[in-house]
Amino acid sequence: MPPTPAAPAVRAAPGAGAASGAVSEAASAPSGLLPPAARARRALGLVLGVLALVAVAAASLALGVRAVPPAVVWEALTAADPASEDQIVVRDLRVPRTLLGLAVGAALGVAGALLQALTRNPLGDPGLLGVNAGAAAAVVAGLALGVAGRGSTLLALGGAALAMLVVTALGAVGRSATAPVRLALAGVAVTAVLQSLVTAVTLADRATFDAWRLWAVGSLAARGWEPLADAAPFLLAGAVLAAVLARPLDALALGEDLGRALGARVATTRVLTVVAVTLLCGAGTAAVGPIAFVGLAAPHAARLLVGPAQRWLLPYAAVLGALLLVAADVLGRLLARPGELQVGVLTAAVGAPVLVALVRRGRVGGLR
Repeated sequence: MPPTPAAPAVRAAPGAGAASGAVSEAASAPSGLLPPAARARRALGLVLGVLALVAVAAASLALGVRAVPPAVVWEALTAADPASEDQIVVRDLRVPRTLLGLAVGAALGVAGALLQALTRNPLGDPGLLGVNAGAAAAVVAGLALGVAGRGSTLLALGGAALAMLVVTALGAVGRSATAPVRLALAGVAVTAVLQSLVTAVTLADRATFDAWRLWAVGSLAARGWEPLADAAPFLLAGAVLAAVLARPLDALALGEDLGRALGARVATTRVLTVVAVTLLCGAGTAAVGPIAFVGLAAPHAARLLVGPAQRWLLPYAAVLGALLLVAADVLGRLLARPGELQVGVLTAAVGAPVLVALVRRGRVGGLR
């Protein structure tokens, strides 16, 4: 028999090459394959942000109810004099306060960026999945039972983690398991229940209410080294996990089917993102109390500067979150001398107009 002729090669449709190229370009763009000039601009912007953060941290060490000259601040950091009252103020009060503000602000910024990517909700806030409400409920329970004190940080973190587990379990029920909308709705429901429990307990016990309201307002004042030491391991673990999740979240932003085609594990990525948000926002909230708008405003400001790619968005959100929180803390000390305004009040006062301005410009409409 004569050999069977080879089948002619199937040619792609005229638009298939363009479509394939578009998908390839979309898949590679979030991975950081940018022109060298664009990468240089983003790197330069990040460096400038870090320099601004250093300047704000220096202001936090020098300014307050008692102004300390820059030379004395430098001596307090490099050549301590136990007899100098100014140096004692800097070393024992302002250094831990500033470091705590930097750590918590960065954590809230990254947590907000992760949560907005997870829920695909541009108005997503770390409190959306019940983290703040879980932490508050645990703190109130500890105060009512008399088991708070130094352990309140770990207690609040445990409450935040438990609330996130409940939200994740509720969001995983049904055919559309762990869908972003289901997670958000479950978070709203759990938050409402926990807030009602907090209100009931605090109204029934005046002593519990008096102790709880000092934590609930959100403040960096008189925290010392203990909250930072308790929260640091969890914040570090959450930051490492967030860095690992940058690529998978970029892939999922293109859609679940395309994300799977690019190798992303949808369910695993979502669960790990929930864990990262719990560690970052839970530990931060436990350390300083609920802080409004940092986790909402910082990711939006970062997205305006570098776009939606998580590889760049997460470090920018960390820098901007820390910058916003520490700057608000310094501003609160200067506006209400000889007292001070709590940082939770200032972040809401500063963050809300920023968010309104973004909305009016039409730049808060989506994540891509």
